Amino acid sequence: MKAALEKVREEHPKATHHCYAFRMGLNGENYRANDDGEPSGSAGLPIYNQLLANEITNVLVISVRYYGGTKLGVSGLVKAYKESAKITLEEANIITRELETEIEIQFNFNQQNTIFTLLSKFDAKVLNFDANENCVLTASLKLTQRKHLGKTFRDAICFI
Repeated sequence: MKAALEKVREEHPKATHHCYAFRMGLNGENYRANDDGEPSGSAGLPIYNQLLANEITNVLVISVRYYGGTKLGVSGLVKAYKESAKITLEEANIITRELETEIEIQFNFNQQNTIFTLLSKFDAKVLNFDANENCVLTASLKLTQRKHLGKTFRDAICFI
């Protein structure tokens, strides 16, 4: 965060304000809004509220302002920073990622085809495979698939 903010400050050294907000973590539990010298709550908070409204996490939005001699007042600042963040988020390429988890499976060598077929069905990615008489496999898969995969494995292995 600090590096990104410093980079923007270096790119816009004559700007009077570099206001920002960020939300980090799965649920946005790590967050901050900064007015950078603007009246309290008039810049960082409107930017942050746009992050909340769009339900976006793991993001930093910085709004750079050059003072041009016209005083906007608190309500004008709130509107300007809100719109700036809103337009930025509308134009941004937002990437949605599903949470993944790693699983470890231990099985007999003769069950290998069944295991790989099931992993493929659930789009799991094999990370490591130790093929011995007792095989050990590590894979990653979408968290939403984990409980379905577990039930499917139990059902399939009972019939092997």
